[in-house]
Amino acid sequence: MTTLPGMADEQLLRLDQQLCFSLNAASRAFGGVYRVLLRDLGLTYPQYLVMLVLWEDGELPVKRIGERLRLDSGTLSPLLKRLEAAGLVRRERSPQDERSVTVALTPEGSALRERAGQVPRRLLAATGLPIEDMAALRGLLERVTAAMDAATVEPAP
Repeated sequence: MTTLPGMADEQLLRLDQQLCFSLNAASRAFGGVYRVLLRDLGLTYPQYLVMLVLWEDGELPVKRIGERLRLDSGTLSPLLKRLEAAGLVRRERSPQDERSVTVALTPEGSALRERAGQVPRRLLAATGLPIEDMAALRGLLERVTAAMDAATVEPAP
């Protein structure tokens, strides 16, 4: 491990120095706030993410939703089943390719978008940060994610 300038090895291994821990703690804190905010909509946070994608893009194949959310089909399928059971989406096999399933919003799912409009505003208020700081944080996290994705790409044999 390369030592960071100005930090002794024992400092590097402190929990409070771990970026991954800070990200995980922030994620859990966000999850708690989302749990409260989404309760009135009858959605879990992962279901909310699916709905965001569908509100933004409209009807999509399950594969594309998984790509957008970075979720595998084993995680996504139960989410979609619950959203379908709640009457918010419908799933249909593609007539061109029986292996492909498309997901579309129902009228109820589309109508839920209006009620969900308050969620981002309330979340921003809960952070106590100005919108400019949140935008800067999102930009930094996107850069970190891209760099980490690039770092995990295995070289071709």
